[in-house]
Amino acid sequence: MPTTNNRRERFDARLSTADKRLLDRAAELSGRSLTEFVVSSARDAAQRTIERYQGMVLADPRDQAAFVDALLDPPAPGRRLRQAAQRHRRATGQ
Repeated sequence: MPTTNNRRERFDARLSTADKRLLDRAAELSGRSLTEFVVSSARDAAQRTIERYQGMVLADPRDQAAFVDALLDPPAPGRRLRQAAQRHRRATGQ
């Protein structure tokens, strides 16, 4: 996600001395200011969290139709899947 220099919002946080030292060290090692390091790290974590919890989106109607078709009329399992199921049954005694 692109960043801009039009920073208008402020974020303050209280943290332990140990956490502050840790963040300072990481920022120093990465060659960034503490603010740059924290904002970048928080942005990355936020994007990962949103992606993890966001539902799957199929914007193209053809993709939507293919997905629904696969759910309603799934293809028969192929040879490799049947073999894997047999191995699993033998391994688990089922």
